[in-house]
Amino acid sequence: MVSRSVKNRETLLLSGEEISQILQLEDYFDLVEDAFRLYAEDKSLDTGLLHIDTQDGEFHIKAGGLVKGKAYLGLKLNGGFFQNQKRFGLPNIQGIIVLCDGEDGSPLAIMESVGITINRTGATTGVAAKYLAKPNSETVTICGCGTQGRVQLRSLKQVLPLKKAFAIDMDPDISARFAIEMADELQMEVMAVDVVEEALAESDVLVTCTPSSSPLIKASMIPDGIFIAAVGADSPDKQELDVEIFSKAKVVVDLLDQCINVGELHHAIAAGVISAEEVHADLGQVIVGDRTGRTSDEEIIVFDATGSALQDTAGAIAVYQRAISDEGRNNFSFFS
Repeated sequence: MVSRSVKNRETLLLSGEEISQILQLEDYFDLVEDAFRLYAEDKSLDTGLLHIDTQDGEFHIKAGGLVKGKAYLGLKLNGGFFQNQKRFGLPNIQGIIVLCDGEDGSPLAIMESVGITINRTGATTGVAAKYLAKPNSETVTICGCGTQGRVQLRSLKQVLPLKKAFAIDMDPDISARFAIEMADELQMEVMAVDVVEEALAESDVLVTCTPSSSPLIKASMIPDGIFIAAVGADSPDKQELDVEIFSKAKVVVDLLDQCINVGELHHAIAAGVISAEEVHADLGQVIVGDRTGRTSDEEIIVFDATGSALQDTAGAIAVYQRAISDEGRNNFSFFS
């Protein structure tokens, strides 16, 4: 690896493997919570979202910044091509994050995005659950048993006293493997199931993290008191929840302006089930105490998580700062 002076504004280049050496899942919880707090306190730059569809997939571009001692701007370009693994042996999602100095525009780093995206998404659900799930939640249903399903369960296990998880996937072999491997890893009961309604009847928490474009979860399936983290619908055509769920739930979003246009909320608004004004809060407002979190064990709470550039930028800033520290500088590459 070649290391050069950061004062010359040379740009750091990091692979996914190098990022995984710098940050672990547990590091993202504080980073994510702090990003939402800064947003609520008006210490962030504007955010932007752009989707571009292709014949076989889609690209989304997310941009936003945080003021952490100084201003940083992060831009993420991710491609979502959900036949990649079967057709080409490639990841279904891949991309980059560009981190820039928010005061002079200098590009500070270019890094693979997938590891940061996976971990910040799981950590965000963990942070949301801390404020919105019943504190004594013991049972969770995970819909979607891919990489994100795994990090969701790992994250929830760190913030809730979980004892049991139900796993469901369109491919029964995947949910069966998920159950065996995650039970061993987390030392808890994990059961693969075929019928989501039966699992939900016993669950305190539901996570949906699939690429579905039609509702998987009906309003009639939802028990009182459940916390729902809707994670998969991060583009306008994706949908995992029946819009009628929004008519009986307290709704918290990651970013209201973004959720109005993508994710679960925009389907519910289009159907006339809820208006933007009826959304209870951004997660950041709950974190700083401007809005209430859970107020009873009977409340149904939906957290609409479309994924924001603020989370990506928080991860990228931490990676960058650790990489250019005295301990890290000699291990990574810079280029002009």
